[in-house]
Amino acid sequence: MSNVSKTSSTKSVITTDVGLAYGVSKIHGVNPVLLIEKILRERILYSLYWQQPCVTLNLMTLLDEVVFNVKLIGTYSDAGKVRPTRFICIILRLLQIQPTSDIIAYLLQQNDFKYLQAIAALYVRITMNSIDIYKNLEPLLSNYCRLRIYDSGKSYIIHMDEYIDNLLTGSSFCDLTFPRIVRRDQLEETGKLDERLSSIRDDFEKEVEEQEEGQL
Repeated sequence: MSNVSKTSSTKSVITTDVGLAYGVSKIHGVNPVLLIEKILRERILYSLYWQQPCVTLNLMTLLDEVVFNVKLIGTYSDAGKVRPTRFICIILRLLQIQPTSDIIAYLLQQNDFKYLQAIAALYVRITMNSIDIYKNLEPLLSNYCRLRIYDSGKSYIIHMDEYIDNLLTGSSFCDLTFPRIVRRDQLEETGKLDERLSSIRDDFEKEVEEQEEGQL
């Protein structure tokens, strides 16, 4: 994909987007790589990690790379500039590879490797439609495993349910802007999603019911 503009000397200046995925389907009407903004995408593509191991990864070696070498999520701040982590670099590589929905579903459902789950969850948020985002990500709201995140120059721990909640309700994550998502209540009103009952609400209603039965 390229954009052509005319200079005052009538010569054409061609700007080319690098790192595009080939032989894959468009997502949200664009090449999947373009779902990551140009500035962040170029920082990924010119990073040492991308140029050495990441760009050569296929799906199987990518999964191994996450299991053995991804230990945090987010982006670094280096002298005021955003520097991508391995986590963010692998998201771009995953967009180039474009795994099937069955593979992504498996990565979300397995519980042995939490950073594989986290990467698959972010991939879902970027690539899928609103209904599939809720259906795929909401089960992880009951997952409380610990993730290390690096953001705004600080490293700290969050839990998977916090991370998933941010994907569902936030507009961005670590310099990556999400495509717009339809609010859950709107999908419920139109009958496209069933009402979701949280585990806390379920426990509360069960407790009330038990108390009422005990008073009979």
